[in-house]
Amino acid sequence: MLDDKQDLRFRRVVNAAPARLSADQIRHYNINGFVQPFDIYDPQEISDIRDYVDGLMRDLGPEGAYGINCYQARLSGLWDIATDPRILDHVEDILGPDILCWASAVLSKRPHDPKAVPWHQDASFWSLSPARTVTVWLAIDDADAENSAMRFIPGTHDKGPMGVRNTGTEAVFHKETANAEGLGEPFTNTLKAGQISLHADMLVHGSQANSSNRRRCGLTLRYCPPEVVITDAAWASGVEAIHCRGDAGAWHTYPRPQNNDITKTTSPHVVGNN
Repeated sequence: MLDDKQDLRFRRVVNAAPARLSADQIRHYNINGFVQPFDIYDPQEISDIRDYVDGLMRDLGPEGAYGINCYQARLSGLWDIATDPRILDHVEDILGPDILCWASAVLSKRPHDPKAVPWHQDASFWSLSPARTVTVWLAIDDADAENSAMRFIPGTHDKGPMGVRNTGTEAVFHKETANAEGLGEPFTNTLKAGQISLHADMLVHGSQANSSNRRRCGLTLRYCPPEVVITDAAWASGVEAIHCRGDAGAWHTYPRPQNNDITKTTSPHVVGNN
């Protein structure tokens, strides 16, 4: 829910010496609000991660059928992925050297899942300011147009909060960005399993119903620098950030958990879908 304490203006990335991203990729992020694809995990590594994620969803039962929200500080397996230097090196080129991961979500669209994720701006759901979160989307399965890969509307990240309207019944949210069809041609975030994309928190994005015979599963990781603050105390009670790199600032962070059994803990907060 938006409030007058939030600064949702996009800040252009200025990085004269990026380590992983090229100057052209940073320019693309500034202009379009996203950049992709980047190879992170090899076939064996992502197969092991897929087995791990499948086990989490299975152990969680019906609640885990669609997704697993914000366990990054409660499960060592997710903590290890969120703090993987190969991912953080890409994030650092956008955010700088001080990095927190404040949320995560396993998002799984089963074959023939009729529910769409309507066009939306992530930061409009969050009580954070300024808008400096970068979302990493790690493909657990291959994601393409056929099995409902996430779609972006390029260049919508620096336009500020947009109006919303009610959605239909076959949607994950009850609200959507109004008149999104007039904002530009959507880009399909096609990724091979083990690849990542990165997108800005005010970029309009969503995904269609999965009409294919293939699952589409991904892991989202939400990163921000410590200059970001939580603007609502009630919302803050559901945020469990982990310190990934550099200075954590005033954020309260959680160490690597000893537990990796999802049946022995719970999720503190639910933060949205893609």
